[in-house]
Amino acid sequence: MARPKSEDKYNALLAATITVCSELGLEAPTSKIARTAGVAEGTLFTYFKTKDELLNHLYLELKKEMGQVMLFNYPRTLTLHKRMYFVWSKYINWGAHNPDKRKVMGQLSVSDRITAESRAAGRVIFSEAAVLLDECLKNSKIQNSSCAFISAMMLAMADTTIDFIIREPVEAEHYCNAGFDAFWRVLAND
Repeated sequence: MARPKSEDKYNALLAATITVCSELGLEAPTSKIARTAGVAEGTLFTYFKTKDELLNHLYLELKKEMGQVMLFNYPRTLTLHKRMYFVWSKYINWGAHNPDKRKVMGQLSVSDRITAESRAAGRVIFSEAAVLLDECLKNSKIQNSSCAFISAMMLAMADTTIDFIIREPVEAEHYCNAGFDAFWRVLAND
């Protein structure tokens, strides 16, 4: 009879994957991931059949974490501008405080190792944010653009903002506000 899997080992493997992939990229060896987690490499494959399965689990765990942070207490009744700023500032804060997770999430987001099923599950996590972007798009100067384009533009501007916050943390509020103002000017129709 197989032993039950430990949540602590599962979490240690995900944390180690973040640490190692942040340093070496997604091609990092599973032996180093296991060693960093403090387990044997065979243990890694007890929890995840393949490295791709590990990466897909990590992708979804990071999406869930980001979704929880960005949408916790989401103010559905505020103006479009204030709701968008709410989501923006939560993402900025998460990224500035989790540089390794942000870096690995960026790698996972463009990796062909992430399955269509995982990507679809990730979109479900952010469905409320997608509705917000659609609403912004309807009132935008660039109405003929896709939600995916607006989302990518937002992430690019947010990532630039986060990079500056990491370099100059005392200016975090300034950069967060300035980055959002720039994004909103591109998007807004006022």
